[in-house]
Parts: sequence; C-alpha cells; structure tokens
Amino acid sequence: MSRCRSLVLVLFFFYAPVHLFAASPNIILITLDTTRADRMGFLGSKRGLTPNLDNFAKQSVVFTRAYSHVPLTTPSHATLLTGTYPQFNNISDLGAPLDRNLPYLPQLLHEKGYHTAAFLGAIVLDQKVGGAPGFERGFDKYDADFHRRARQESRYQSMERRGGIVVDRALGWINRRPAGPFFVWVHLYDPHDPYDPPEPYKSRYAADPYDGEIAYTDAVVGKLISSLRRAGLYDAATIAVMADHGEAFGEHGERRHGIFLYDETIHVPLLIKSPAERAPKKVDSRVGLADVAPTILQLAGLKVPPAMQGQSVLRGLGNEPADRPQYAETNYAHRAFGWSTLRSWRTGKYLYVRAPKRELYDQSVDPSADHNLAASSGPVADVLSAQLDKFYGQTGKANSGVSQLNETQAENLRALGYLGTDSARDSAKTNDSGIDPKDKIDIANRLHEALIDLEEEDGYKTAIPVLQGVIKDDPNIPIAYLELGKAQRRLKDYANAVPALERAAELMPDSAPARYEAGLAFVETKDWSAAASQFEAAVLLNPRSPEFHTYLAVVYERLRRFDDARNEFQSTLQIDPENYKANLFLGRLLAMNGSPGDAVAFLVRAAKIQPQAPEPHQFLANTYSELGEDHKALRENAEAIRLQPSAK
Repeated sequence: MSRCRSLVLVLFFFYAPVHLFAASPNIILITLDTTRADRMGFLGSKRGLTPNLDNFAKQSVVFTRAYSHVPLTTPSHATLLTGTYPQFNNISDLGAPLDRNLPYLPQLLHEKGYHTAAFLGAIVLDQKVGGAPGFERGFDKYDADFHRRARQESRYQSMERRGGIVVDRALGWINRRPAGPFFVWVHLYDPHDPYDPPEPYKSRYAADPYDGEIAYTDAVVGKLISSLRRAGLYDAATIAVMADHGEAFGEHGERRHGIFLYDETIHVPLLIKSPAERAPKKVDSRVGLADVAPTILQLAGLKVPPAMQGQSVLRGLGNEPADRPQYAETNYAHRAFGWSTLRSWRTGKYLYVRAPKRELYDQSVDPSADHNLAASSGPVADVLSAQLDKFYGQTGKANSGVSQLNETQAENLRALGYLGTDSARDSAKTNDSGIDPKDKIDIANRLHEALIDLEEEDGYKTAIPVLQGVIKDDPNIPIAYLELGKAQRRLKDYANAVPALERAAELMPDSAPARYEAGLAFVETKDWSAAASQFEAAVLLNPRSPEFHTYLAVVYERLRRFDDARNEFQSTLQIDPENYKANLFLGRLLAMNGSPGDAVAFLVRAAKIQPQAPEPHQFLANTYSELGEDHKALRENAEAIRLQPSAK
C-alpha cells in the first residue's frame, strides 16, 4: 500500500462523519425528570451527588448550555421525541394527544428495524390514564400501566415507580430482546416532588431530600450503565442522558416548576455518548431538547425528516456547533388559573421573557436573572421581542383546537400535584394582557402543596385551610373550590362542601368532575332534585362514563322516576355490561316495579361479577318469592346469609 493511500485512510478514519462507523447502533435514551443542571458534578456542582453521571461524562459530549422548551414533563418529552417546538406539535400542556402526523423518534427507529421499548417512572407519561396519549406510538413495549393510589396503597405501587424498579424492568427487556438493534427509553421520575428518597439516601440527605433524590437517581443510572458494560453493550451504543426540566426552590418566588421560564427550570443537563467518541468534550453553544431526536437519528445513520425543527448537534461531537437562540414557553398558568402565558428567548448574553410585565436580563453579569433591565433597556427588549415573534411565527402552525383532559387524566395528574382540570380554556386568549404570574406565584405554590397533601393520609385536614386561604386571596380559581369541596365532602362536612362544589361547577361549567362532585354532595344531603341536575350535566359532558349514568339512575329512582332510572342503568350496561352496581340496581328496580321475571338475569349476572357479595342473592331470594319459586328463594336466602360478614 502506498504512503499516499495510507494517509488518505488515516484521514478518513479520523474525519469521516460519525454515522459511517455506527450503522444501527443500539440506542439508550435516559430522561431524568425534574433534575436541575446545577446539581450535576460535570456541570460544576461541588455537592458530590452525581459520581456515576460524572464518570459517564468523561466519555461523552457535555452540553453546558442545554435548554428545555417547556417546564413540564409531557410537553418537554414531546419536543424531545418529535424534534419539534410546542407551538408546532401543539403539546404545550399535560394531556394533549400526540398527533400521528408528527415525526416521532421511536416510530422512525422502529420502521428501520429497531426493537423499541419504553420504561416509565410515573403516571404522568401513561398513555392511557395519564398525560401522554399517543406516546406509545412506535414502541413494541410501552411499560406504564399506572393507576390512582388506593387507600392504604403506596404511591410507589400505583402512580410512580422507584428508579431501581424502572431500570430492572428495562434490563429485563434488554436481556430478553430479539436479535437486532434496539432503542430503549428509560424515564426516571424520582427527583419530582414529593421528595422521598429511599434509604440510605433518605437519612444521608435528611436536610435536603431533593439532593437525596438526585443522588439516588445517579446511583440508578450507574447501575444501568454498569449492566450495559457487563453485557458488552456499552461501547458500541449511543447513550443520551438529559433532564426534561429542572426545579425551582423559591429563587424567583416559584416553588417546584411549570409557571416560570428561568434557568432553574429551563437549563437542563445533556450528555451524549456516541460509539465513535474517544474522549470527553464540552460544548458551550446553546442547544435545545428539540435537537436531541435529529442528533440520535444522524448517529443511527438515518435521515432526519424535514418536519423536525431541531438541528442535529452531531458536528458538536467533533466541532463546536453554531450557538442558536433557544425558545421556551409555558401556558400552564393560563390553563390552571387563567393567568397569562409566558414565552422566553435566550440569545447572545440576554434572557428575554414575554409577560404582561416583560423581563430582560443580561446573563453575562446577572446569571441568576435578578435585575430586570426591560425598563432601562427598552430598545434591546424590543429587538428581542421582535425576534421571538418572528421565530414563533416561522415555527408554529395553526392550532388544531384546545386540548382538554378527560376527568380520569385530570384526577390522576392532580394526584401528582399538577393543577390540570378537564375544563378547557380558550387558547386564543393566551396573550400578554392578562394577569402576570409573577404577581400570583404564591397562590400557585400553595395550591400545589395542597394537592400533594391531599394524597397523603389525613392530608385533608392540612389541605383545607390552605385551600380556604387561596380562595380568600383569589376567589376566582375554580380548582381551589373543587379540591376544597371534595376534601370537605370526604370529611362529611356537607354544609361547606355543597357551596364550594356549586361554585366550582359555576366557574367550570364544562367540567364533568365538578358536576359529578357537586352531585355527590347533594346526594349526601338528600337533595335529590339538585343532585339529578348536576348528574344530568355530568352525563351530558361525558356520556361514556358508566359511573355518571349509574349515579343519575340511582337519583332518578329516589325521585320515583322509574322509567328514567331504568334507561340510565341500561345506558351504563351498554357501555360496561359487567358493571356490578348497574346489574344489581337494575335487577332490584325491575323486581320492585312489577317485572320480577326480567330482573332475574341482571341479578344473576351481578352475583357472578361479585361472587362474595350477599346483596345479589338477597334480591334474588325476594324476586324468586315474587315468582312463586320458593325452593330457589330458599337457596338464595341461604347463600345471602352465608356471605354476610357476620357469618364468616
């Protein structure tokens, strides 16, 4: 071989595009929920929380200025996995469905022969009952399957999973995977509040449990990486680790996340290891989470769809990518409270925040964004505002309508502390002329804490005075009335629950849960006419709810509207033929109103649905007596007696 040809081959090896060496690499995407950048050792933290991530950073590209586009879990993961901005994908809040026409990293990889699996840490990313409908697209396995926390049940057995469980499930799938390349998404939710790390982190970080959650999450990531090494899967894999957003601890008044767009919640850690990397590298140019999907596709040797708006930072794995402005937004305050939407623009040395009271910070001298220059530097703020408008116009698309949570999603997300309702607000009104969230942030903080308290044992007593205080300070927040009324009803304080829930229904006329809860309160006070009106509204809003139809039927029966009651029970059974209450109560209704022969089938079915329940057998005994079938009546009566709790 000539010296000239050898030199060409050497130059080709060192300077050829990475994807030429890494066709179809295995890909592991690790997302760390609610993880602040300033807790990472590889980004300068001295807290010593992340030894495993720090070691991983030594073989990765570290992006020191990476930014989320939305400080909420579901919308942020949407930008990450679609490579598009929230104003394009229309997922700027929790619960919005993922449009099937959007480019989607898991589906794109699956179509190219990848085996795909996701292992999620919380109900917020559950595609069925949480905030992420459609996110399962392209996955062979989407391991969510969460549910609302039942009485005496741990949140880690229902709404969340510890990171160690998530990683064990992911490793189990990897160990049993079919032949061929794979893509695995591992979502670790532990740093999200309430902060409750397992031992030994709980004791070690008793003074700062959030840091304990970060340290535990780092250990879990270390376990995953070590297992990949032992399996011989590490070196040739593309591994990307990032946070979806950060967390605030009162720096600008906000506690937790979702309302503001400062660095505490928008600046995120981002690490990417490619098969071709031989040494660590730091990239100081601004990048965004929308850039992750295009980068992974290019590392896999695949074409980036034109619809993806982010840009691959692949050249950053060898050369510094261009420093590009970064956009972020949140309409969480608008959807939850009716306050203004916020948008931000980071470019050059500036952070600009579009708000009713606009904000401008020179982060070269004010990295904490403490000194608002908008009034004194109006021309600069005007230029940045114009740039934001231009970017938004170029990257957005016509909104397909206001996304609206169903009542199950709303309930489940509120259990995690998210202030979502199933009542839609007009997105056209998300402008800058409303209430500035800066002026109301304490109300959002208190409401969030009350929602967390409501999920704990005896939390109602703690949450009620907080909710009453919120209503006193702002009497027009519907979710506060709804949660206050629900808490009071559960404590059997019906005199106060009824007006609170009536007010919630007035403020949220299109909210089925608000109508339903008001109806329940009226049932407890035996105001059957008022209860019927609320349940009728709930059924109108959600005609597919068997529970709503059943309660309406029971109330109609109390009002002696027997034909209406029968129709509602039958509506329940059309939706859910195995509904125990509807079969039981319809059978009883028919038996008591001159149709015992028609009643038998429903009562028999109720007995089969709940074989340990005595009530179907007691009603059957009475029904058979009406039919003159005494031997059957005696048999059913004996069974009812046997199943009575006192008989056991």
